[in-house]
Amino acid sequence: MKVIICGAGQVGYGIAERLSQEENEVSVIDTSAALINAITETLDVRGYVGHGAHPDVLAKAGAEQADMIIAVTLYDEVNIVACEVAHALFSVPTKIARIRSQSYLLPEYADLFSSRNMSIDVTISPEIEVGKMVLRRISFPGAVDVARFAEDAIAMVAIECMEDCPVVDTPLEQLSQLFPDLIATVVGVLREGKLFIPRSGDQLHVGDLAYVICQREHTRRTLGLFGHEEQEAKRIVIAGGGNIGLYVAQRIEQMQPRSRVKIIETDRARATFIAEELKNAVVLQGSSLEQSLLQQADIQDADLMITLTNNDQVNILSAVMAKALGCRSNLVLVNSTSLSEVSDSLNIDSVINPRAVTISRVLQHVRKGRIRSVYAVQNGAAEVIEAEALETSPLVGSCLRDLDLPEGIRIGAMLRDGKVLKPGGETRIKAKDRVVLLATRKAVRDVEQLFRVSIQYF
Repeated sequence: MKVIICGAGQVGYGIAERLSQEENEVSVIDTSAALINAITETLDVRGYVGHGAHPDVLAKAGAEQADMIIAVTLYDEVNIVACEVAHALFSVPTKIARIRSQSYLLPEYADLFSSRNMSIDVTISPEIEVGKMVLRRISFPGAVDVARFAEDAIAMVAIECMEDCPVVDTPLEQLSQLFPDLIATVVGVLREGKLFIPRSGDQLHVGDLAYVICQREHTRRTLGLFGHEEQEAKRIVIAGGGNIGLYVAQRIEQMQPRSRVKIIETDRARATFIAEELKNAVVLQGSSLEQSLLQQADIQDADLMITLTNNDQVNILSAVMAKALGCRSNLVLVNSTSLSEVSDSLNIDSVINPRAVTISRVLQHVRKGRIRSVYAVQNGAAEVIEAEALETSPLVGSCLRDLDLPEGIRIGAMLRDGKVLKPGGETRIKAKDRVVLLATRKAVRDVEQLFRVSIQYF
């Protein structure tokens, strides 16, 4: 596949890194010569210094032969125009634009990006995507990571195996026998920094991070089975009143009206604005690094501190201070991959990487075959994939135990006629089943082949 990426910042770099690793032909455009030099020196991509929306620059980058353009510059208008130009002049088939300004995304303007108004196939709002992720983490305390699939019928939860975890040193097949009515499957395990697909005879160890695919209604029971009985946070302090912080606070007011939310925002004008937008939340103006302000927010009695500022260092330090002052848990927004990797040693409970969230959304549209949804885990070491089985798929018809599945793939659950099914040896996948699985990076191409659209389908 030939892909043009407009924007060589953190998100653009991450997308280029992932796509180039999969042997796609990637061209990157940015106005910064320094960013282009950095990306071409470290990745197998072509770089072009220029404006991503200018026709001559797009032409140099190979727009006439491109299969996709992904516009993720810092400016919404540049992303929109780049997609429009790619469509009008070069007939690029797939056009993806990152849209950050919430004014474009207001409900009353929902028709703005429809196909009859703009030539953009997919819009991605990092703020909303990250906000939804924060809300999922709040809903399932104890989970290190959460993603939803199949119209929210199926969930993936990453669960840390602590010292008191009841299921450690127990073969996975025995867990299925002990809890036959629990629709949950361990599909991946991260152990000592390496992710692998477990077999039925494998056991979990203390310190493992287990990736479990389960029926959404069984998520809390699954967490309890792993020894995580944490209660949902009711007293929440949010550091950062930007688009993400405001979105999260508004949704908490709508979904959990009994929760008590306090927001700390450094900018006085912004603090005044969000105070007017919220009904019950308390807004405090100042720095979340000020101990006196944290105490004014009653951080010592808070269940959860969520740090959502634009500064990774502020987010990390604020979260660490909150725990030191008595806050029960924290959730930290971190853009830097290197900082995310050291979070475990800093008394941080959970990290969200907005770049990873955006990359997952992009991969959903890069994948071939009937791929419905993609969620990358562990910096792309594996992907949780939701795909639709077609009549021509080699998966359809045979018992799972008789299928010679490629190495690096484990099926976690299926959705059939609105009902979630747990896969077993005698299970047969039928056409139109929605299959949710985990695949290692090397096995992703195999998944695409398993769910490919055969010429016989037509």
